[in-house]
Amino acid sequence: MSKLISLPTHTDSRGDLTVIEKCLPFEAQRIYYIYNSTNRRGGHRHKETIQALICVSGSVDVYVHDGESEKTITLNSPNQCLIVNPQDWHTMQNASRETVLLVLASHHYNQEDYVDEPYH
Repeated sequence: MSKLISLPTHTDSRGDLTVIEKCLPFEAQRIYYIYNSTNRRGGHRHKETIQALICVSGSVDVYVHDGESEKTITLNSPNQCLIVNPQDWHTMQNASRETVLLVLASHHYNQEDYVDEPYH
């Protein structure tokens, strides 16, 4: 099942600096971000790819189902990181207008890695 982790954040009079270093369970091979989306995104799982989801601005609800249990996690802080495992069916929904969702993936894009059938 997915896991929420706190990213190391350093705060001083200049502001906050959050670091993504030595805290992910994989080496990022693909990095992208989703924005200007108030509709549902995702709606799949993977055969191999692990993903790290970070809401760098705004908020978004992430629904996750691993075949046995399900939960919805609200991401609304840039120092929160949701690790989504390959077996986790996931959808992102209810994004605020200012939402920017950063995604780091363990593998390059490969359509054959996607599983489009949800759990029942």
